[in-house]
Amino acid sequence: MEKMIPERAISGTHGEVWIDGEKFAEAYGLQAKVDFIKEKVPMCGAPNGQGQKYMGWEGKGTLRITKVNSRLTRKVAEQVKRGVLEPMTIVSKLADPAAFGAERVVLTGCTFDDLTLADWESGKIVQEEKPFTFTNFDFIDYIE
Repeated sequence: MEKMIPERAISGTHGEVWIDGEKFAEAYGLQAKVDFIKEKVPMCGAPNGQGQKYMGWEGKGTLRITKVNSRLTRKVAEQVKRGVLEPMTIVSKLADPAAFGAERVVLTGCTFDDLTLADWESGKIVQEEKPFTFTNFDFIDYIE
């Protein structure tokens, strides 16, 4: 069993995000996850009377950005006004220089779930959370 080396713990400070090939330096966080879709299966003799069968998955995520411009707002607003949400590609990279490498994942078929038109408060830096769904993912790099 390998020994845990605290200096190799990965800091999110070194994360990077690209949307449709364009780097979003204003991103300060990204979460993408796969929720499993399960169906209940009745079972005689089981303590709770049921089991579960895996039926597929659903991709969900949230991009967190510091508001420095309106480029993503404009892109999504134009799609909404046209009545078509065009799928985007999001690439996440996590590469702490002290870690054992980098992890990159590409999320495809991404569409944002809402459009914030205004949300600000005096004396505070404007930060936005952009929830989205995706239809597929592939890892480009893993941390070994």
